[in-house]
Amino acid sequence: MSASGIVACELPWASAPVAGRTWVGPGAQDRYEILRATKSIAIVGASDNPARASYFVATYLLGSSPYDVYFVNPRAESILGRPAYKSLADLPVVPDLVDVFRRHEDLPGVAQEAIDVGAKTLWLQLGSWNEEAAALAEAAGLSVVMDRCVKIEHARFHGGLHLAGFDTGVISSKRQLLSR
Repeated sequence: MSASGIVACELPWASAPVAGRTWVGPGAQDRYEILRATKSIAIVGASDNPARASYFVATYLLGSSPYDVYFVNPRAESILGRPAYKSLADLPVVPDLVDVFRRHEDLPGVAQEAIDVGAKTLWLQLGSWNEEAAALAEAAGLSVVMDRCVKIEHARFHGGLHLAGFDTGVISSKRQLLSR
């Protein structure tokens, strides 16, 4: 989220390659297919702090998506009224998608945990990029998405986003004029 309070989004003119990045992620159609095939999501690094991005994403997924959502945070008992688990191995199900909100240096370890439990997709949130984690997960057969937000992608594919990345609440084929 920017200082202005607007959630960052994917803009066509802002997609220039970033120096030092060699991994190429799945395109929009592939990301759509990943989300369409997903039934359960484990949020690793979920927080019970409403100011954290993981809390915002969790709230959206619980209220606006069809997914079964599980929270992984070894220091929390519950998040949003649901149990928080110590690790991916402690979940009562094998998650289809592991959505990660963790520090850069933790990402290869989380990728290995996702592999070990049999997840299908490793998804690193906006700002998270770790080619070692991606290579590890892909070598084990997982799909990998990096530096993208599950909430934004789900909303975008389901008609819930305005160009600036937020829900306008207006359903119309006509462009709306903003009043000041």
